[in-house]
Amino acid sequence: MKRRDFFRKAGAATAGVAAAATTLATPAIAQGNITWRMVTTWPQNFPGLGVGAQRLADRITAASGGRLSIQVYAAGEMVPGLQALDAVIDGSAEMSHGAAYYWQNKSMGLSFYTGVPYGMTNRELAAWVRHMGGQELWDEIYDQFGVQGFLSGDTGTQAGGWFRNELTGVSDIQGLRFRTPGLGGQVWEKLGASVTNLAAGDIFAALQNGTLDAAEFVGPYNDLALGFYQIAKNYYFPSFIEPGLATELVVDKAKYQELPQDLQELVKFVCQAEYDEVASDFAANDPRALQTLVNDHGVTVRQFPDEIMEAGAVAAKEILTDIRDNGDELTKRVAESYVEAFNIVRQKTDGTDSLFLRAREQYFTLD
Repeated sequence: MKRRDFFRKAGAATAGVAAAATTLATPAIAQGNITWRMVTTWPQNFPGLGVGAQRLADRITAASGGRLSIQVYAAGEMVPGLQALDAVIDGSAEMSHGAAYYWQNKSMGLSFYTGVPYGMTNRELAAWVRHMGGQELWDEIYDQFGVQGFLSGDTGTQAGGWFRNELTGVSDIQGLRFRTPGLGGQVWEKLGASVTNLAAGDIFAALQNGTLDAAEFVGPYNDLALGFYQIAKNYYFPSFIEPGLATELVVDKAKYQELPQDLQELVKFVCQAEYDEVASDFAANDPRALQTLVNDHGVTVRQFPDEIMEAGAVAAKEILTDIRDNGDELTKRVAESYVEAFNIVRQKTDGTDSLFLRAREQYFTLD
């Protein structure tokens, strides 16, 4: 789908949904049924992420037999995308769907629940959150704001970004105006870039008008829809700052705890199912979208020079060490837990998975 068609259809849908929002001032409770509002950071019908948010809502509604019905509002329909969490905190909505590192201004510890430079892959992150104490620490952070967070999707290892010019080394990064969020943004700042964060729907215009020199969002599946190839042709892989980006569903904790126990469990386990479903969606569609970008739009796929990869690793270690040593008490505990879990789970990834993948690449093909 062309970018202009994608956003034209999203805009047409926005008017009707926004009008409905004005009549839904409070959650509807009728005959035991509850309606909750989910605000998202994504454009409507956005591949992978926006579609995943809608599917999560639809699954909760269907699995509950309509007892808990979820109405989804895309970025800008009720609130701007990067105000989604605040809408839950202030009671304007009962749920938000986004990425925890968007809210690192509230707690740096939240960044560990989205993507850590040179950190955990998607399977490793799920292991930490579900089985190694990560969820409990996440709950402590969000308890301060009266909300509850759940992993709700995963993109896998992302693309490194779109650049107008080829990168030959760290010197080419100096002064580069680059859209990239979270701890990864801090890494790029250490390498010399001027970093900003923008919601998905705002990135193209900033590239087009020259506000940005480069941008990364997710990967081919999303980036094709956003149309970045029309501005920049150099597409770099892999992202060393987002090795397994996770999305989150956040709920108003008091209202969540008022739900019957079976509905609480339903929300929790639908989120777990969607974490895997979104990852599968990206695994299936990223390669096909990349083929389209290369074959139909003349995009050049490149790898970051070793100098940049190594400098990024040095910067990532410095940032993570500083957070662990100098952050607030809760953030330090999150960082310590993350590092401890990382050093355990990477033993399988490095000692088994990566050895197999290298062997498969070297020795095995199917025609």
